[in-house]
Amino acid sequence: MIISDLQRQVERELAEAEPEVEVLLAEVVGGQTLRVYIDHPDGVTIGLCERVSKHLGHHRNRYALEVSSPGTRRPLTKPHHFQRFLGHKARVRTLNPVQRPTAPPEGGRRRSERPRRRAITGELLDANDREITLAVGEGVIAIPYSEISRSNLVES
Repeated sequence: MIISDLQRQVERELAEAEPEVEVLLAEVVGGQTLRVYIDHPDGVTIGLCERVSKHLGHHRNRYALEVSSPGTRRPLTKPHHFQRFLGHKARVRTLNPVQRPTAPPEGGRRRSERPRRRAITGELLDANDREITLAVGEGVIAIPYSEISRSNLVES
């Protein structure tokens, strides 16, 4: 996964002020809005979002600021996020096109692969320190974190 410098900065700023808050994603949207998705072991409340907004208030000099819970389309940006949601459905967008596997014919050998795609949706089967493994309709595919540009849970 590519973690932006801005996300690292937001994580550092909140680490001291709100140590139990996890920054799931901090991104600039439309060039004008800093959107920050957070999580907390006890859940995300409006009060927590307000406190985090105050801690990050200096970013309002440059951006409109939005702080929110992850919702049903929860961003997955770190290996432990993927590991936590094994068995769930995720959409993964990659930096470069990825070959989608096809089901092997009865003889056991794979047919030609389908056209390359940059967005793949499937069930999270595994996640280690290097890559994730997704079950897609046609088979299983491994995607290194270094190739993931964005990922989130999707409703089944």
